[in-house]
Amino acid sequence: MSKSYKSALAMLVSVFFFWGFVAAGNTILIPVFKKSLDLQQWQAQLIEFCFYVAYAVGALGYYIVGRIRGKDVLNTIGYKNGLIYGLLISALGAFLFLPAASYESFPLMLTGLFIVGIGFSLQQTAANPLAISLGTKETGSSRLSMAGGINNVGTTIAPVILSFAIFGSTGTAENTVLSLESVKIPYLILCAAFIVVAIAIKFSKIPNQLGGEEDTSDTERLRIADYPSLWMGMIGIFVYVGVEVSTAANLSEYLKIEYNKPEDAVAPFISLFWGSLMIGRWAASVGAFNVSKATENLLRILAPLLAYGLFLAVNSLKESTDVTIFFPYLIPIAILLIGAHITSNKPAKQLQLFGGLGIVSLLIGMFTSGMLSIFGFISVGLFCSTLWPCVFDLATSGLGKFKSQGSAFLIMMIMGGGFVSVFQGYLSDIPSIGIRNSYWVGVVCFAYLAYYGRYMMRQINSEH
Repeated sequence: MSKSYKSALAMLVSVFFFWGFVAAGNTILIPVFKKSLDLQQWQAQLIEFCFYVAYAVGALGYYIVGRIRGKDVLNTIGYKNGLIYGLLISALGAFLFLPAASYESFPLMLTGLFIVGIGFSLQQTAANPLAISLGTKETGSSRLSMAGGINNVGTTIAPVILSFAIFGSTGTAENTVLSLESVKIPYLILCAAFIVVAIAIKFSKIPNQLGGEEDTSDTERLRIADYPSLWMGMIGIFVYVGVEVSTAANLSEYLKIEYNKPEDAVAPFISLFWGSLMIGRWAASVGAFNVSKATENLLRILAPLLAYGLFLAVNSLKESTDVTIFFPYLIPIAILLIGAHITSNKPAKQLQLFGGLGIVSLLIGMFTSGMLSIFGFISVGLFCSTLWPCVFDLATSGLGKFKSQGSAFLIMMIMGGGFVSVFQGYLSDIPSIGIRNSYWVGVVCFAYLAYYGRYMMRQINSEH
């Protein structure tokens, strides 16, 4: 990778951090709003619904504008400019948290999250194909994993920061209504950060167009039906984001009902779930660097351990958190590393294996108790960690000049995070099902991902 590519990639991955911070922050807001506004579980999941459905609305808007103009939007305005505009839109959404907290307005809070998601939709549509294009095709999946690893730095620290802001250093959930005022400062800082990064990207070396991409006219619209790998990948993104977000979003409710953990005590567990994605993505990102095979193998062990150490360090800052209870989690981490080594640079094979391991994790969560059950649900994050780049890479391969359009359709399916979360929340409210058995939804999601991996492996083998 050239120096210009390295500097461009370094700037590009900064936006991935924001996506993770807000996504994980939502999981802390859910129990707070549920308690303060006396919401049912499915109603509290509207936080996730509004945020993730915004991706679909944004991507659909992108497509419609392209149809009206007769030209692909990003190929017209440029990928760099798409990032900048997306960041400024998200800044507006983050700013709305100030009046939302002041008036304790749930609808205004949802509106702010929706606008942030609209901005993220445009950013995602531009950033993912850019990350793949900034280097060789063979290491495109590794670069997405590296970007995902930065994303999960945000997801790991967000629960801790927001927990500090809402509950304080020692933690108290006695007055969540008044504590909503404390949300103002983190989101004001986030708003300012969006603007600063937008300015920095303006003067960065991030290219405005993908290498080798051609403009597409209205007569050259992407026909989804002509690309089974794409439309099946769209379903894959829907269920992948669905199981990832839904598992995390309903985890606080599971901890409350099954183990009587109050709102202020769930942050470390939420942090570990999102930290698990960081652990897996840091391991997978090693392939993006030009190092010797021996160094690469060493880094595949050290990188996830460093990520795990970051989780422990961040969460040890809270006085009430005993991080020693998380030490046995090294066992599922070891399983992840073995699986990642076996399937390195083989996205279809990795989908199959990690889809199966995700099912096993959920079954352990549902049919055991104590920390084993909790670790079962949390380890879903481990086996979700590298599935986004796997699905995205497989789904967009062979699209050529239609890659930006294909990317937009894939980003649209991020709405799965909202729909699956609400559906699982609805099931958990049914007494005969409950929160524990509601996780069968995730089993179905992982089963499809494993199937998609098997299908794509057969396609790849038939081409060779």
